[in-house]
Amino acid sequence: MIAQNVANILRDHVKLSVEGIDRMYLNVYVPRLQTEQGIVWFFRQHRGQPIPSAALMGPMTRSFVAALEDFAAQRGVPLEQFRKGQRKDDVMAERLRQFSSNEGVVFIGKAQEKTSVFRTEKRRNPKNGAPYPWIVRSTAMVNHYYIYALDRDFGPFFLKFCSYFPFNAKLWPEWPRIRQAPAGSSPDRL
Repeated sequence: MIAQNVANILRDHVKLSVEGIDRMYLNVYVPRLQTEQGIVWFFRQHRGQPIPSAALMGPMTRSFVAALEDFAAQRGVPLEQFRKGQRKDDVMAERLRQFSSNEGVVFIGKAQEKTSVFRTEKRRNPKNGAPYPWIVRSTAMVNHYYIYALDRDFGPFFLKFCSYFPFNAKLWPEWPRIRQAPAGSSPDRL
């Protein structure tokens, strides 16, 4: 018996062939607001606040959420709270079957998800003991909004927004998964 190494076994027996892309998405964010220093700059320079603090993010979050929920209410777009373990694709497939327009916002889903956030922690000056605020990266359970929509040319897609400043988002087209559905499956099955 000849000893073989893992690299030879994999090279001779494992092949990777890519014929199409299953999913593709676009991250939507402001690069400068992805670091602690960028957040400090935003509040000091852009907003003119002498002391940058996560407390300044609360009113921005409430305003964003209110505007999104007002949009849904004014246009009669259903707003659905996703339950833990619920498959978002299943909800979209059902809503899409009931959707009578050839394009528009199908519904807006809301889910709590763990995400990276910025918080303020109190630090003390080692020389005089005076407290001062310091922006740090942390994680938290935060509401995310999924805006599921249908475009007559682009097909179904969703925009996922984090409701917590700096409101990072993803644009996720669903059409590749629909077009690659197994033979005999429903064309609107996600």
